[in-house]
Amino acid sequence: MSDILNQQAIAALVPRGARVLDLGCGDGSMLAYLQKERGCTGYGVELDDANVLACLERGVNVIQLNLDAGLTLFGDASFDVVLQIDTLQHLRNAETMLRETVRVGRLGIVAFPNFAHWPNRLSILKGRMPVTKRLPYQWYDTPNIRVGTHADLATLAERSGLKIQSSFGLQNGRAVHFAPNLMAGTSVYTLTR
Repeated sequence: MSDILNQQAIAALVPRGARVLDLGCGDGSMLAYLQKERGCTGYGVELDDANVLACLERGVNVIQLNLDAGLTLFGDASFDVVLQIDTLQHLRNAETMLRETVRVGRLGIVAFPNFAHWPNRLSILKGRMPVTKRLPYQWYDTPNIRVGTHADLATLAERSGLKIQSSFGLQNGRAVHFAPNLMAGTSVYTLTR
């Protein structure tokens, strides 16, 4: 996640000193921030070679792994927190990965672009797939294999037998509790077993 305000808002959900696993950690910026600002330790998981190198250059421990292969490498409750920030929309089996997130971590924090945000709805009304700050790709050139809404994740979590600790939207780093499905570009959920 490149938006520093949203990154800080999500980082505030992570307890100080937590052992963290960051799934799809990208260039490692979130884990580096958590290490520096919140005294956390842990690992990132990333597939892309350039991002793995960027993690190493930041001093972030990283494991190169395809998340679609699962998390069998990690035991139950190996981490205090497992992050899935802007990752879910890239995975083939979102339901399995949500269950794995809360199996491996005592708390799962999942954030993803909310397709139901009002600018996206307006774009669809005009007959076009949205291109926004949170969804910056053209429909024919996107790495996202699915899009979801704030409300969709609640349904998926319940179907997966997970407990929703909290859910809210983020817009420009501010929490959105009223109508997050409409008013927020990012959806955030904290989940447990």
